[in-house]
Amino acid sequence: MAGSTFGERFKITTFGESHGEAVGVIVDGVTPGVEIDEAYIQKQMDRRRPGQSSVTTPRKEYDVIRIVSGVFEGKTTGAPLCIQLNNHDMRPSAYDAIQHAYRPGHADFTYHSKYGHRDHRGSGRASGRETAGRVAGGAVARKLLERRGVEIVAFTREIGGIKGETVDESQIEKNPVRAADPVAAEAMVSKIEALAAAGDSCGGIVECRIRGVQPGIGEPTFDKLDAELARAMLSIGAVKGIEFGAGFAAASMQGSEHNDAMDKNGFVTNHAGGIIGGISTGAEIVFRVAVKPTSSISVPQQTMNQAGEEQTIITEGRHDPCICPRVVPVVEAMAALVVEDHYKRHVALHG
Repeated sequence: MAGSTFGERFKITTFGESHGEAVGVIVDGVTPGVEIDEAYIQKQMDRRRPGQSSVTTPRKEYDVIRIVSGVFEGKTTGAPLCIQLNNHDMRPSAYDAIQHAYRPGHADFTYHSKYGHRDHRGSGRASGRETAGRVAGGAVARKLLERRGVEIVAFTREIGGIKGETVDESQIEKNPVRAADPVAAEAMVSKIEALAAAGDSCGGIVECRIRGVQPGIGEPTFDKLDAELARAMLSIGAVKGIEFGAGFAAASMQGSEHNDAMDKNGFVTNHAGGIIGGISTGAEIVFRVAVKPTSSISVPQQTMNQAGEEQTIITEGRHDPCICPRVVPVVEAMAALVVEDHYKRHVALHG
């Protein structure tokens, strides 16, 4: 299947299906001699894994990783690094009753239209389970970026219309929705639990901040840093939109308001979100992604089957009533992959 590889000089290829034997990632372009162990990667996997709380899917996958290649005596060798996670809590029978129907909001119809054949067990490659490989690969990129002084932090900014008004990054991992506003977090949890009880779901907004990126990272014209970040974020199945800095609010601003003035200490404001002309300014890179409501809901929905017959279906199985909490580490991982890839391009350019 084309489209499973991402990156140029630092690249990943993810593999596996939602209810197959395993999922994982092959990472190529890893700097040799970097100390990295399974515990470091596992920390990020634990943030993405299912079954974390009352607001995530009850599927029990502990996502214990195994480094198959690319690391020897605790250090990267420079060879392709393969990380595998075996699936354990698969229940493909939950999809038997609707295996010939196209679930609204899912890629069932489009995959069948493209390939003429599809894995109906939890969406196969189109499942959010695929992102486990991304987070594992992103953890490797994060380790390399730490050596460059780069820090990446994402959090839930909004869920179901409830917006976080304050940002305290110390609170992100202390609540189940990974919000930076503890007061809003409580309301978000209540909203999700109420929707889940009704068999419905909701979406939200995840914000990401990247600090420590030196000025000059990114390629002009087609491979702009913000364009590459946008591509990375929109490749996440649940993400339907992205904005940088002031974002869509820029449409109602004047040039005198939006332009970022500079003084001897750097940029006074950051409406551009840390990227101008597709190249990093040295200021904090800030973007937000719009996350759609989870497509798998247990309320009756109208659809059609592969024979073209109309029918009403109910999607059973174990699903997140809101995907935002588990999207946070995926957003960080994809951002890390892009930034490390562009750093390697920058180094290659300057010899």
